[in-house]
Amino acid sequence: MPDWRDLITVEPDKLGGKPCVRGMRISVADVLEYLASGMTIDEILSDFPDLTREDVLACLAYAAARERGTVQLHV
Repeated sequence: MPDWRDLITVEPDKLGGKPCVRGMRISVADVLEYLASGMTIDEILSDFPDLTREDVLACLAYAAARERGTVQLHV
């Protein structure tokens, strides 16, 4: 699996600078909320065909790193 740093991006002109998946207008927070609501990865991928399983896992890895206090994103 790729490192989450290769898939999670922050761009000031996209979604107010929130962390997004591969520069798309799909935020990490949105993906995490879908998972928290009970959606499966397969359901998310079905609803958002531009996402990959690795993207969803990168969102989880990002959240874990953020909780540990080790997130460093380059804008």
